Amino acid sequence: MKPGRHKVQSMIRTFKLYGTLIGFLAIIIFFAIQLPDTFLSARNLINISQQISMLAVVAFSMTLVMVMNDFDLSVGSMASLAGVVAAVLFSMGYPIYIGIGAALLVGVLGGLFNGILVSFFGILPFVATLGTLTMFSGMAFLTSGGKTIFGRDIPSAFSGFARSGIQLETFGFAGLKIPYLTLVAVSVLAIIWFVLEQTVFGRRLYAIGGNYEAARLAGLKVKTLRLTAFVLTGLGAAVGGLMYASRVASANPTQGSGLMLDAIAAVFLGMTMSEEGEPRVIYTLVGVLILGILDNGLTQMSVDSYVREILVGAIVISAVAFSSLSKQVR
Repeated sequence: MKPGRHKVQSMIRTFKLYGTLIGFLAIIIFFAIQLPDTFLSARNLINISQQISMLAVVAFSMTLVMVMNDFDLSVGSMASLAGVVAAVLFSMGYPIYIGIGAALLVGVLGGLFNGILVSFFGILPFVATLGTLTMFSGMAFLTSGGKTIFGRDIPSAFSGFARSGIQLETFGFAGLKIPYLTLVAVSVLAIIWFVLEQTVFGRRLYAIGGNYEAARLAGLKVKTLRLTAFVLTGLGAAVGGLMYASRVASANPTQGSGLMLDAIAAVFLGMTMSEEGEPRVIYTLVGVLILGILDNGLTQMSVDSYVREILVGAIVISAVAFSSLSKQVR
C-alpha cells in the first residue's frame, strides 16, 4: 500500500470516529456564543434533558432492531396509539395503572405483530413496518374518534409525573429538579446498554446484524431473536408515547408522528462513531443529544422549524455518506 493512501485512510478513520463528537461540540459552542445568557444555564440543560427524554427512549429501543440491520418505521404511530389508549381508559374512569398497563400491552402486541411479519413471514422490515405504521395510525384515530383527549379526562397524578422530579440542592442547581421523564430515559438507556453489551442475547443480535446467514447456520434462533427485539422496540415506543402524553397532559392520534424519523436519525448519527459502523446505544445517546440541542438552540433563536428539519436531514445524509465512503477506501 502506498504511504499516501495509508495516510488518507488513517485520516478518514480518525475523522469517522471523532468527527461526530467534534461536530457535537461545535454545535454546543455555537449556541453558547449565540445565547450566552440562557443556553448553558442549569435550567436550560435540565429542560433539554426533559425535552429529549421521549425521543431518547424510542431511539434507544430502535437500536435493538437496528443492530440486526432491521428497521421499525411504526414506532411513531405506536407511541401515538399507546398514549391514546391510556387517555381513553382514563376518560372512562379506569385507574392510572390500568391505563398504563393497557398502553404497554398495546406496545408489546404491536411489536409482536411486527416481529411475526418480519421473522416468520419473511416480509422486509421496511415494507412490514411501513404497513403497520398506517395500521397503528388508523387505530389511534379510531380509538380516539379523531379527537384530542385532554383536560379533566387526564388524571392529575398522570400529568403531574412529567412536571415532577427529584429536588436538587447542589451549587448552581438549587431550586431545580431532575425531571422524572429524564430519569425514565436514563433508566431505559442503562437497561438497553446492559442487554446489548453485557448479555448473550445482545451479542446474538449483533451476530445477526453481522451476517444473518452465518448466525442461522451457527445454530442461533434468529427468528425468535428478531421477534423479541421487535417486541422490545414496540414496548419502548409505548413508553415514549406515555411519556409524551404525560408531558402535554393530553393525547391525540398524531402526537408521536415525528419520533420515528428522529429516532432513526439518532441511531445513524451514533453509528458514525463506531469503528465497525454498528449501532451502539451509548452512541445513540449522542445522536439524540445532537438533535435535542439543535432543536432547543434553534427554537431559542426563533428559527423556523422547517430549517431544523433541513439541518437534520443534511446531517443524517452527510453521516451516512461519509460512513459509506470510509468503507470504500479501506
